[in-house]
Amino acid sequence: MEKYYQSGWNEQPMSRVVSFSVDNLFADELDAIVERLGYSNRSRFLRDASLHFSEQLQRGALESMKADENIEGVLIVYYQHGIEQKLHDVRHSGKITVASYNHSCLVKSHTCVDTMQASGTAEQFRGLMKQLQTTEGVDRVEFVPAPMRDHGCC
Repeated sequence: MEKYYQSGWNEQPMSRVVSFSVDNLFADELDAIVERLGYSNRSRFLRDASLHFSEQLQRGALESMKADENIEGVLIVYYQHGIEQKLHDVRHSGKITVASYNHSCLVKSHTCVDTMQASGTAEQFRGLMKQLQTTEGVDRVEFVPAPMRDHGCC
């Protein structure tokens, strides 16, 4: 994607207006969604929605990715006390590379949640998720892949 810059010391990307027409019902529903989700304006919501949709079309869901595709993202595991050792074993199994790990106890739902910022192949994540989903005491397992980028931060 081509970048446009203003002249000057700040080098901030310039904004471009991209517009399209919709009927009144669509506009009203869009405004309701934008407000309900806490976006400050339609533009930011539509930008995020477009990028998410485009990425889903390009890469697909984890289940449909090529087995050897290298990915990274956040693995989220909701579980009950008593299986911490199994999750410790997962983190150190070498099946995925864990860069960051966090544990929290959710007070209202009496549930533990571990998040792991990790990388590996799609097949490694699928296998690990299947293993976790069939582990007694695990309530839910989700994987949120990182956005596809070839430039930017770091």
